[in-house]
Amino acid sequence: MIIKMKIPSPGESILEVEIADWLVEDGQYVDKDQAIAEIDSDKATLELPAEESGVIKILVESGEVVSVGEIVCTINTDAKKPKEKKEVIKKENQHSYEEKEQKQKNIDNNKNKTPLAESIIDKHSIELEIKGSGNKGKITKSDVLGSLPKNIAGDKKGLTITKMSSLRRKIASRLVAVKNQTAMLTTFNEVDMTSIIDIRNQYKEEFKSKHEISLGFMSFFTKAVTTSLKEYKDINASIDGDNIVHYDYNDIGIAVSTPKGLMVPVLRNTEKMSFLDIEIEISRLANKARDGKITLQEMQGGTFTITNGGVFGSMLSTPIINPPQSAILGMHNIVERPVAIEGKVQIRPIMYIALSYDHRIIDGKESVGFLCRVKECLENVSEHLMKEGLKKALNL
Repeated sequence: MIIKMKIPSPGESILEVEIADWLVEDGQYVDKDQAIAEIDSDKATLELPAEESGVIKILVESGEVVSVGEIVCTINTDAKKPKEKKEVIKKENQHSYEEKEQKQKNIDNNKNKTPLAESIIDKHSIELEIKGSGNKGKITKSDVLGSLPKNIAGDKKGLTITKMSSLRRKIASRLVAVKNQTAMLTTFNEVDMTSIIDIRNQYKEEFKSKHEISLGFMSFFTKAVTTSLKEYKDINASIDGDNIVHYDYNDIGIAVSTPKGLMVPVLRNTEKMSFLDIEIEISRLANKARDGKITLQEMQGGTFTITNGGVFGSMLSTPIINPPQSAILGMHNIVERPVAIEGKVQIRPIMYIALSYDHRIIDGKESVGFLCRVKECLENVSEHLMKEGLKKALNL
């Protein structure tokens, strides 16, 4: 029986996808549920699993854009799985044969090249199959230079042109749209990370031993943002035409760098989550995103985003809003800096934080007030984020 495999719908409003890459060869035997292709939508890269076991016939080339529901391959389920062939040639005889064949090939090649052509090939250590244009098919200098890549042939700088994936094109389009369609501004502040670092140093081993997951910085920032959003309603809002939509829940997007580009999985209802809940969910979603197994539903509907450029060493940046959201918080690296505390200079671990916001809906007073509230929560964790006690807050 021949199974016709169609492109499934990745999500609402997505009408077409791009065949990013076939993971199997045409005519290859595939097993049921084996990943046979990667498809790029404008929101994520997903794997296409085989519906049945059998021999696949590929109908669409990599890089082609196809509509949802279009047939991209067939699987012949009547075909039997081939048996693996075993090589019976002895290594000694095989090596001897290969060496003899290579020697003869070198002799034949040398006879069929001009000395100048041979010197160019030897200089660049390149093996080429070139059709000679000289007398009796002899390979000349011009034949070699014409077959070499331009950057080698003329010792000039080369370039590689690669088509942008559907996901990368969509990201680029959205970034430009944000700059053109919003009144985006960024305000900055700094956070003394001493309180958080002390808590992590004191409890991280016990936390990991009991819960089998690390206690990171992101849970503290997520809790600080969630607490601050309760007081600054316009930050947790979006524009819909002439209306402002305020959300009474907190769905926080966490930006994750993946081999396919930046993805933003969403933590649902963080106002109901503990530190442990946040760490577990961030780990789960981040791993799925990096493995290319994240679903569109897990990346839709965020009301606010946190991005951490500090993991790459960024000291300061102006993060770009993730539409239709109205604000995004940027974290950065932690650096020991001299600060004045009660008239004395002390060395403290400092992180710069940045809030980019849409000035159409958020005033400067609101944005600065929100960022100061986040700073206050992070610098006084016990008082603002762990009122029930440190160990209880960490489920210890």
